[in-house]
Amino acid sequence: MELWDLYDANRQPLHRTWPRGTELPKGTYHIVVGIWTWNSAGEILLTLRHPEKEIWPDTWENTGGSILTGETSAAGAVRELLEETGIAAEPSDLLLLGTTLEESAFIDTYFLQRDVAIDELTMQEGETTAARWVTLAELYTMAADGTLAAPVAERLYLLQEKFEEQLFAVTNRCSDQSNSKQTG
Repeated sequence: MELWDLYDANRQPLHRTWPRGTELPKGTYHIVVGIWTWNSAGEILLTLRHPEKEIWPDTWENTGGSILTGETSAAGAVRELLEETGIAAEPSDLLLLGTTLEESAFIDTYFLQRDVAIDELTMQEGETTAARWVTLAELYTMAADGTLAAPVAERLYLLQEKFEEQLFAVTNRCSDQSNSKQTG
């Protein structure tokens, strides 16, 4: 059974745990992480939710999930990334883009820059069935047409400015490195 640590509205620990799949007591929250992985071409990694998922089946999403009792947010993000895609990372590889508060959870959204081929990814049985790299324009189209899971799209829009800043920073940094190798 998966257990979550509970927090109050100020994200202070309540020193209580709660089993996944049961409604949280009013005024309590758990922590959920979302990881947006970008490659040096400025593309964003998406995974397809399993068709038998109870909510948002067969829609695309970024990597994410709930952190477990005793985990830090970043450690939970690293675990979720490895479980859902096979991508190994360290907490120090992640950049926290921001936190949003939803009805029953604090959502910590991270950025990870990683170049990995789709055929090198490992999909988690029962969670993800496919992966693809998309451009920013494609991502926004998917958010608008509903092929991106609605909660993921909502979180994307809440952090849109920071999201785009980081995407463009990575793309520019990688472009600068490529240019310096060609001229050096």
